Amino acid sequence: MCLTYVIRAARADDLQSLYEMAKRTGGGFTNLPPDKKALRAKLDRAEAGFHHHSDEPSDQLYLMILEDSATGETWGTCQIFGKVGERWPFYSYRIGTDSKHSEQLGRTFQAKVLMLSNDLNGCSEVGGLFLHPAARAGGLGLLLSRSRYLFIAGHRNRFCDRILAELRGVIDEAGSSPFWDGVAGKFFGMSFQEADQFNAMHGNQFIADLMPKHPVYIAMLQDSARSVIGVPHPTGRAAMRMLENEGFSFDHYIDIFDGGPTMTARTDQVASIAHAKRTPLSAIAPPNKAQNGTEALIAAGELANFRCCFGTINDAGEIDQSVADLLGVGIGDELTWVER
Repeated sequence: MCLTYVIRAARADDLQSLYEMAKRTGGGFTNLPPDKKALRAKLDRAEAGFHHHSDEPSDQLYLMILEDSATGETWGTCQIFGKVGERWPFYSYRIGTDSKHSEQLGRTFQAKVLMLSNDLNGCSEVGGLFLHPAARAGGLGLLLSRSRYLFIAGHRNRFCDRILAELRGVIDEAGSSPFWDGVAGKFFGMSFQEADQFNAMHGNQFIADLMPKHPVYIAMLQDSARSVIGVPHPTGRAAMRMLENEGFSFDHYIDIFDGGPTMTARTDQVASIAHAKRTPLSAIAPPNKAQNGTEALIAAGELANFRCCFGTINDAGEIDQSVADLLGVGIGDELTWVER
């Protein structure tokens, strides 16, 4: 039952669970590398982020875990980055147009090009979402995804005015990226998997060191690379729809490794943030007995104490005991919620 699942801040003892999830991603999942040293560094960074005192956007990581409270098992994870581009530049390819005109021919030619870009430096980012295949039912993917926006709504000063989400691009059965093989792989002398793992563990300064700065003409690429530009991995199509439902759109930025689409939005216009309500908890009903309520995602607690779950809440601020137990709240505590 989804009513026993809760999103909570990651802890140091989640390392093995994160590692087991990372092994299931199938590659190309930079924010969840199947490497315990890298995952330990992520957990350490997340702990620092949850305990960071400055209430302004900065390079902090907030790592969440989906847990079944009935069993203690973990089934998913998601991440939020307060501000990208501070530790190292945030690189994307921007799809642009190069126009040329010939007076003699009386013709204008327009060619699509890929231009290496840092335009998205200074955005917040939602990413790193993974849900165990056995738990992909009952709306748990929605809970993972939208819980991040309730966290942002509850800690708005820690996030930038623009937010992005990178979707994994097309990867073949052998774990290779047609886009990488046709573009960046020409300049790095390493496979997609090697580059992806290196980026996950060491950052992407090597891109600035080796990637040519001149535009890449899309028409000159192989069909295999050209056909996947801006196309999400098949497993990411549902995630793309959820982002679109929240108000994200594809603004012609793509990932430099696999060519997957980067979606962007104004933070305050993201639906789950814009429609989030803050309500003091006024009453606790017996389990599953909250009266005349709205089915919602309900969150409580700040930073490392943040928790989010499905539940029913009414305009008077009443929830039932089972939801109160999941959130660890009592009368007078503030709830942040949005209609499911």
